[in-house]
Order: sequence, then C-alpha cells, then structure tokens
Amino acid sequence: QVQLVESGGGLVQAGGSLRLSCAASGSIFRVNGMGWYRRAPGQRRELVAFITSNGSTNFADSVKGRFTISRDNAKNTVYLQMSSLKPEDTAVYYCNAEVMPIASAVRYNYWGQGTQVTVSS
Repeated sequence: QVQLVESGGGLVQAGGSLRLSCAASGSIFRVNGMGWYRRAPGQRRELVAFITSNGSTNFADSVKGRFTISRDNAKNTVYLQMSSLKPEDTAVYYCNAEVMPIASAVRYNYWGQGTQVTVSS
C-alpha cells in the first residue's frame, strides 16, 4: 500500500507565498515522476508542475517564473514553492506520483487527498 500525504495549503493574500509538501510512504521500491495538479471550482484539473526522478521539470505557462518544484528522493517527497500568488491560483492542489511498489513489476499512479490553497485579493 502506498500513500501520498500533502501539507502546506492555506489562505494567503495576493502576492504572498506558500510551500506545499507531499510525502510518499508505504511499500515503495521506486518513485518516478512526481507532480502537482490543481482543480479550481467549476474547472477541470490541470497540471501545475512536474519533476522527473533525475530533476527535470515542467511547468504550466500560468505559473512559470512564480512556482518552483523540487524533490528529496531520500524522503520520497516533492515540494511546490509558490510565490507571487494570484487569486486565480485558488484551487485544490493534488500531488501525484508514479510509484513502483515493492515486489511489483508494474508502476502505478497515486494521488494525494488534496490541499486547499486560497489566495485573497
């Protein structure tokens, strides 16, 4: 069993910063790509940022230059540093990871429970 647990969401004023964390735990052999997605009210879930196991990153155009993603492979943890936040960044943020469990030859996608980020104007 593998779990992803997110933390760090909350309420912040426009222009402020927040840092999200997501830790993968359980019967893990290897964690491959890890990413953050978000879903704003009435909208579809969208990719925010992604990082591969060797550190290559990809960002949505809407967050480039404001958000950074990093990971600690020893802790199976991914971080999303969000700066210069805007009201349109308000959403539930979900962590995603591709994991190969112990004693498995198959990789699976796992999701966190989501953490609310609210940016006030």
